[in-house]
Amino acid sequence: MAETFLGPVITELIDLLDNEVKSLKGVRKQVKSLQKELEFIQPLLKHAEAKLESGEIRDVMQVWVKHVREESNRIEEIIDEYRYFVEEKHHRQSGCISCFHKACGFVKNLKQRHDIASKIKDVKNSLCEIKDRGQGYGLRPLEQGASSTTTNVEAPIDPRLGSLFIEKDEFVGLEIESEALLRKLVEGSSARLVISLVGQGGIGKTTLAKKVYDEEIVKGHFGLHAWVTVSQSYNVKKLLKNLKRQICTSDCGMEETDMEVEQQIQDLRDNLQAKSYVVVFDDVWQEEFWGVIKSALPNNNMGSRILITTRNVVVANSSPCDLVQLQTWSPASAWELFCKKAFQSEFQGRCPQDLEHLSREIVNKCQGLPLAIATIAGLLSTKEKVEPEWQRVLDDLNSKSEMNSQLSSISKILCLSYYDLPFPLNYCFLYFGRFPEDYSISDERLYRLWIAEGFIHARGEMTLEEVAEAYLNELTQRNVVIPQSFWFGEGKFYGVHDLMHDVILSQADEVCFGQTWDENKSRFRGAGRRLRISGSIENVLKNVGDSPIRSLFFSDIDEQLTESFIFTLFKKFKLLEVLDFDRVPLNILPKEVGNLFHLKYLSLRCTKVKILPKSIKNLQKLQSLDIRETLIRELPVEINELRNLRHLLAYTPNKSSFDIDGVRMHEGFGNLEDLQSLTALEAHPGGVDVVKELKKLRKLRCLGVSKITIETWWSVCASIQNMDHLERLGLAAKDENEVLDLQYISSPPRFLWELVLVGRLQNLPDTIPRFQNIRGLFLSFSWLIDDPCKCLNVLPNLESLVLECNACVGEELHFEKGGFEKLKVLWMRKLDGLKHIEIDEGALPALEELYLFHCPLLKEFPSVKHLKKLKHFEIDGSLVLNWN
Repeated sequence: MAETFLGPVITELIDLLDNEVKSLKGVRKQVKSLQKELEFIQPLLKHAEAKLESGEIRDVMQVWVKHVREESNRIEEIIDEYRYFVEEKHHRQSGCISCFHKACGFVKNLKQRHDIASKIKDVKNSLCEIKDRGQGYGLRPLEQGASSTTTNVEAPIDPRLGSLFIEKDEFVGLEIESEALLRKLVEGSSARLVISLVGQGGIGKTTLAKKVYDEEIVKGHFGLHAWVTVSQSYNVKKLLKNLKRQICTSDCGMEETDMEVEQQIQDLRDNLQAKSYVVVFDDVWQEEFWGVIKSALPNNNMGSRILITTRNVVVANSSPCDLVQLQTWSPASAWELFCKKAFQSEFQGRCPQDLEHLSREIVNKCQGLPLAIATIAGLLSTKEKVEPEWQRVLDDLNSKSEMNSQLSSISKILCLSYYDLPFPLNYCFLYFGRFPEDYSISDERLYRLWIAEGFIHARGEMTLEEVAEAYLNELTQRNVVIPQSFWFGEGKFYGVHDLMHDVILSQADEVCFGQTWDENKSRFRGAGRRLRISGSIENVLKNVGDSPIRSLFFSDIDEQLTESFIFTLFKKFKLLEVLDFDRVPLNILPKEVGNLFHLKYLSLRCTKVKILPKSIKNLQKLQSLDIRETLIRELPVEINELRNLRHLLAYTPNKSSFDIDGVRMHEGFGNLEDLQSLTALEAHPGGVDVVKELKKLRKLRCLGVSKITIETWWSVCASIQNMDHLERLGLAAKDENEVLDLQYISSPPRFLWELVLVGRLQNLPDTIPRFQNIRGLFLSFSWLIDDPCKCLNVLPNLESLVLECNACVGEELHFEKGGFEKLKVLWMRKLDGLKHIEIDEGALPALEELYLFHCPLLKEFPSVKHLKKLKHFEIDGSLVLNWN
């Protein structure tokens, strides 16, 4: 690992030394000493984490790493408390104070200095003891010759071993993939071909590869065969030796244990050069693997094939390959596998009627993951076929999968993906545990939270949001996070498999990442810095104690949060950095919120808060403010003092009428120069003065403007054309009489990819071709008479299209062949005049999702038989097709 969780702490200490404790005698010396101690421990920590990844002395290493993490948290707490004290002192001194209070403040300053020095000394002593214990365990800096693997430790049994030995009658659900893979192996070009099977852990990559590898046609087609399991920690010499053992027809130096890598590669090339061969490299994790191994596998133009299985798309693409992405199974295939395994010796492989309801609940819990289905069904095959036994297994699944030794094998396999994540990617992944099971979260919200938590640091000229996006992409490519959907104004949504959510919770406990409190059972253990309160709030503050909470979330709160509760909450958790009241029964935000000087993220979304207190100006570190779908219609002028604010989200859509509510802002909001998101700003009343302020916000990437009139339209368009970084734009007219004429946007921002237009449109056919980079287009109340498909099909990159609320009032929509080549999602709602939809054969070749809602005159629904990639077709809330 290039970095550990100590890296940010060391950086904080350096910042403290350089900027904040220069004048504090005694404290500076202690901080400097603590910094050196951490810098010495960091390479030991890297060695410990390497041992954990390789499975060596796991229990001892876990305890040692946990102790280091606890002390790291203590240091952060000391730093935060000191900075809070400084900020509090600044606010006290900003008003008039008496000599007596000045004297009291001087005494308090002396005490604070003594407390800091004392706490730092205590932490340093603890770290010295931890360091000595680590060295006693054999930990050494890796660069000094320590190794992450040893030859004396017996390697743990691979939990995936069972995937290599599947009986033919148990192989279901992958028949189509098996036939396709078989053709890739034995047909096609004589050039050497690399094929990569990619998918999340437990999806069936190894099972599929072994099934095809063992086929008689494959054995007869190739002259040489080899299967090599690579795994996370591999030794190149041992790997090449294993390959030689299966490939070489003569001894070729098998007994020479010290043979150099170059000689082993040469021996392999000599043996492979004149024959066709098939080699499987199973469970590859490292990008550099192909760069090492490719030299041993000559391109001999004899139809040779190399098959790689991996969880990581980046690893797969490290070699020129034919990539095969495995998906979770359809409900029908999942049910077939379950029944075949659970009832393999009785009921003729069919589920009895009295167990069907529970069985389907169990299968649904597995969410199409064949490893989970097969493991749980295998467990049930040993149980008595009665409802209480089935219910007990379901209860285990709903609580914690480690409760049964057979179920724990699933977690072990899924944990491999977690252990392979470097810091801070592992923390970004653990963040999905802060939300309930089956929860989908938008990418934009994740970015804001990760940045507020301090997981994201600047990289070159990339913005923090761009770095966060790169992290999420990597988690997706590693197949630990699952893309789920997209919606305008929200972004893409992501989630994790239920069983992976269990893994996250167990790992979060282990690394003191965060805990959950609910009314039935507390998971809170006092060490988690992030807390989610679920259900009732009764007694929660008493049970939490004095834990150093930095992030606070709520879910499924069923009672009103009183002002006194919130006041106590703010007093107890004064060092909060993230405060998320999303969808909480909350009517008032007390002025005491202004005492949360460290707060970086505040969400009041979907609450009934009407006013932001003026004390919000004290939140000088605030980066994200989310007041969407609240009752706040005007922001206090004090908001203009928050110079670190990056995201201000404030729109409230009105689904029953034309109007979209934004917020009114006071003169001076143009001083918020770091703003990247502002949605939605009301242009009326305020008019041109508001637009003048808008022109100053040159860093905006997401902008929404509502209540636009003909008087403000030209100025809004002029401002937009000067926003070089703008990516997402939403424009809404004041009412149905106002016109949005796109000809005034003569040069759309070059990075603009999402466009939302609410209002009567003019000159659409002539102007829409200018928006060549648009991937998402949302039209509402546009009142287009002519079929918009004729002009929209010229957008070459369009992936999502929404037409709703009389976006078009003509009788027909005709999707012709040759247009909309990349369109994946098509949504049509409340098109009152629509009578006919025609989709030509060959049109919409990439369409995956089709939605039709409330089109009263549409009597005949379009034929979708030619839409080969369609996975989801929904009409007025009823599923016509749902292929996962």
